[in-house]
Amino acid sequence: MAIGIRLEPELEKQLDRLAQSLGKTRSACVREAIAHYLHRFDGDEEAKRQSSLIAASGCTQQWSEPLPDWDDWTA
Repeated sequence: MAIGIRLEPELEKQLDRLAQSLGKTRSACVREAIAHYLHRFDGDEEAKRQSSLIAASGCTQQWSEPLPDWDDWTA
């Protein structure tokens, strides 16, 4: 399954440097990061705790955005 993400330019540079230093692709680094995150936070209680902290902070940033039509996109 392919997914698309958007990164800030500095975060993208950091990812590129890390991937190069590890001899891995960007995708491999992102897959490992997501797997690690899911392993660490895969539980309802942790998700609820984080949601409560975000709500309490008053953060109004949107964490999702509409995606363009990917029908013509190929990996």
